[in-house]
Amino acid sequence: MALDIDEIDRKLLTELQRDGTLSVDQLSERVALSRNACWRRVKRLEEDGIITGRVALVDAEKLGLGLSVFILIRTSNHDPEWLQKFRAAVTGFSEITGVYRMSGDLDYVLRARVADVKAYDRLYQRLIAKVTLSDVSASFVMEEIKETTVVPMARSS
Repeated sequence: MALDIDEIDRKLLTELQRDGTLSVDQLSERVALSRNACWRRVKRLEEDGIITGRVALVDAEKLGLGLSVFILIRTSNHDPEWLQKFRAAVTGFSEITGVYRMSGDLDYVLRARVADVKAYDRLYQRLIAKVTLSDVSASFVMEEIKETTVVPMARSS
């Protein structure tokens, strides 16, 4: 359920998504709001769970993790015990940065960051050792055309 936020909240969220290190003074100046009002709004957005954290974004390639991989998974097992084992496995690998249960032909799509194809193969071997999967394939990203963590602040109708 979407919470009702106004235009000032949208501006605050846009600015914080661009730069989470802004001070309250800088933020209040950018959205034309008093310092105290700005601080209260940010605190409310945090308390309401709209702002869930503040992070530093890093360049994976400069850290030696230049290969982005989408791992496509099909499984014939959907019982609660298997799902618990699967969740524990995929959340336990730091290389796996996203896990999505899908509709359609695929059951799950995972996103991983690794150094190279050999590192992906090591991840794959560790994954299938932990949980039984019917079919696993991978697609390697050749070029990242757009990558963002920014949630759009368009008004909902």
